[in-house]
Amino acid sequence: MNKSELIQVVAESASISKATAGKAVDAVMDGIKEALAEGDSVTLIGFGTFTVRERAARKGRNPRTGEPLDIKAANVPVFKPGKALKDVVNE
Repeated sequence: MNKSELIQVVAESASISKATAGKAVDAVMDGIKEALAEGDSVTLIGFGTFTVRERAARKGRNPRTGEPLDIKAANVPVFKPGKALKDVVNE
């Protein structure tokens, strides 16, 4: 499912226009992005939790040349599914 298909599902299930559903989906995604950018976590009960983890700097290797390189430390978004979501997927 891509974003436009998600907007279609939201519009149909909430009986609203696709334009309104698009604004709602965008608002939810923007809210999640802003919270993660500030270092907060976002918990959606029954769905899962979005958090930010720190990835340490490390040594890597260029796969084409085999030459060693340094990979910088980074903050990465992580999603941990909730129990209800796991149960639905495993049925």
